[in-house]
Amino acid sequence: MPDMLIDTAGPQFLSFEGGEGAGKSTQIKLLSAWLSDNGVKHIVTREPGGAPGAELIRDLLLKGDTDRWQPMTEALLMTASRAEHVARTIKPALEAGQWVLCDRFFDSTIAYQGYARGLGGAEMRALQTLALGTFQPDLTFVFDIAVEKGLLRARGREGERVSKSEMEDRFERMDISFHKALHAAFLKFVEEEPGRCVRIDADGSADEVQKRLRAALTSRLAK
Repeated sequence: MPDMLIDTAGPQFLSFEGGEGAGKSTQIKLLSAWLSDNGVKHIVTREPGGAPGAELIRDLLLKGDTDRWQPMTEALLMTASRAEHVARTIKPALEAGQWVLCDRFFDSTIAYQGYARGLGGAEMRALQTLALGTFQPDLTFVFDIAVEKGLLRARGREGERVSKSEMEDRFERMDISFHKALHAAFLKFVEEEPGRCVRIDADGSADEVQKRLRAALTSRLAK
C-alpha cells in the first residue's frame, strides 16, 4: 500500500550528508526505490556534479593528490559546481513537480572546507548565500557513524574499483583529524538547525538504517 503522507506531499528537496563511508549512496538508492513504489516522481543527483559542467568539476575535486588544491580554491570550485547544479538540474526538477534526492549539498562545503579545511563555517555559509541566495533543502539527513568505522567502509568500497585512476578518494585519504573535524561539524549542524537537519544513526545493516530514514522522513512530513 502506498504511504499516503509520501503520496500526497508536494515536491521535496532532500539532501543527504555525512562523513566518508556513512552509507549515504546506498540509503538514497533504497529510498528512491521506495518513493517509486509510492508513485512519487523524483530524481537522484549528487555533488559535486549533477549537471554537465558540474561533473567536469567533480573530476578535478575528487581525484589526485590530497594537496592538489588550496582550501579556498576547493571551496570556490565546489560552489561553482553547485550553482550550475541548482540552475540546470535541481530547480527545474522541483518546478516540474519532482522530488530531488541529492547526495551532498552546501552543508558539505561548510563542513569540509569551512571546518575541516579551516576556512570558517560562517565564511562558507556566506559564500553559499552569495551563490544561491536563500535556496536550501527542505530536509537534510545527516548520517552519523564513528569516524574509524566510516573510513573502513569507504576504503573497502574504493578497493573494489578496477582502475586506481578512477578512484574518487582524495578526501578519504586526508588525515584522521580532518575526518574528526567533519564528524563534529555535521553534528553541529543538527544542533543548530533542528528544523531542517535530522540525525540518522548510520550504524547497522542497510535495511535497519533505511527504516530509520523512512521513519524520520514521514515524521517530518507529518509536521
